[in-house]
Amino acid sequence: KCLECGKSFSISFNLLKHQRIRTGERPCTCGECGKSFSRSSHLICHQKIHTEEGLSKGPKCGKRPFCCTNCGKSFNQNSNLIRHQCIHTGKRPYKC
Repeated sequence: KCLECGKSFSISFNLLKHQRIRTGERPCTCGECGKSFSRSSHLICHQKIHTEEGLSKGPKCGKRPFCCTNCGKSFNQNSNLIRHQCIHTGKRPYKC
């Protein structure tokens, strides 16, 4: 259970991910450029931009080729990436 907001999680890793979002903790750092990420999977996705393949084809994250340049999270559709980027910009395009 998150001590900040009270949200409960059945899987401890999900609580850890949630807490890192709240605190801004980014323990996974790229040795090439110094950019940091909250999850190792985001770092791995990001690191592909530093390779020959990444430079010639753009970042590819397995079956999720659309990667967020802010946090490294990857998506299978560009529309999902665009929606996700609102987290970083603070935009709220949808109204209740």
